[in-house]
Amino acid sequence: MSTNYLLDDSQETLFDIGRHPQSEQLRFVQMCIDEGLDFADELERHGISIDDLEYEIKAPSVRGDYATLDRFRHSSNRIPFVSLFAGCGGMDLGFEAAGFSHQVAVEINPLFARTMRENRPNWNVMAPPSHSGDVSRLYETANGIKEQAKITIPYEGIFVGGPPCQPFSIAANQRFSRAGGDFKRTGFQHKHGNLLFCYIELIEMFLPLSFVIENVPGLVDVDNGEQMANAVHRLRLLGYDVAEPLILNAADFQVPQNRFRLFLIGSRGTRTFVPPPKSDKASIVGPALRLGKKSVNNHQPREHKAASILRYMQLAVGERDQLGRVDRLDPLRPSKTIIAGGTKGGGRSHLHPYIPRTLTVRECARIQTFPDDYVFLGPTARQFTQVGNAVPPVLAAQIASSVRKSFF
Repeated sequence: MSTNYLLDDSQETLFDIGRHPQSEQLRFVQMCIDEGLDFADELERHGISIDDLEYEIKAPSVRGDYATLDRFRHSSNRIPFVSLFAGCGGMDLGFEAAGFSHQVAVEINPLFARTMRENRPNWNVMAPPSHSGDVSRLYETANGIKEQAKITIPYEGIFVGGPPCQPFSIAANQRFSRAGGDFKRTGFQHKHGNLLFCYIELIEMFLPLSFVIENVPGLVDVDNGEQMANAVHRLRLLGYDVAEPLILNAADFQVPQNRFRLFLIGSRGTRTFVPPPKSDKASIVGPALRLGKKSVNNHQPREHKAASILRYMQLAVGERDQLGRVDRLDPLRPSKTIIAGGTKGGGRSHLHPYIPRTLTVRECARIQTFPDDYVFLGPTARQFTQVGNAVPPVLAAQIASSVRKSFF
């Protein structure tokens, strides 16, 4: 290898590049660009991992707390729950950890269902290929829940779930032209917007003791709030005490991520829902990313082009790479929201605060507070989608505990 780019032409060993001055790392990456070399091949040829590279401007090292789901585990309370629009199981994991008894998870996406079955073979997953998992097929879904869970009506348990949120999402609003057919903030006129009312119809059919509806905050603004008021009115006519829509930032509840979510929660009876208390601890992202060389699933870094790495290496903490539209995270702050991306892609993951590359699926899953042994199946893009779509299990566990204390 040319001495124009490294201190010597000896074969590098693992981690050696990290002991070179950062300027030499930059020269190594620039050489790959100038000579048209395959960056991944050059890293491998020299025994270098992408995780051995550094930014020009170092981020401060941090010591802090990372709250895993184990912190919120409780013994079984035998309260059953049914999960609708379960995704890969984020909400389910939270309720399970809080001691609730999992009865049925309904999910339309075959891959997301496979992930749940892989990780929780004891869960009753109502999904393809044995079931459509399509909540809009109300009677098929209702009959399937009755058969699978053997439940009686009124149901003395909880319905939980988040109808697909694209129609109400600010992110979707930014991705599509208002004049285009794919513009998503058409709200309840969009086919996914109607799934909220499918959920409410199932509540009408089963009359669960309590329900949790999760969505994006934009849900309250669609049609100037008229449709949301409609939904609440229908639920109150059924005899539910429905709390005012609750908008929470996950970062206030020991999730190392700014992620605002809306929760609509109610119960049959007169007891009032008391929200979970905010944490007095700062939820910063640095401690969540302490994986090092730990062997875990879904932790394969993307193979970046040398030109991308060169741009990333020169970013300051918190700065955005305008070309790739990705942000270098600040380890002393919560992460930006982990996003799912569209139906054909996995979205853009953020940049690691210490390593000039995008986050792996596992790192995103840690920010979302999934356990390290929870495996995501399918192509990498679809793994990102599963992680980004989910309710953070640690947040779900605290909602679940508050539901138990408030209503049971």
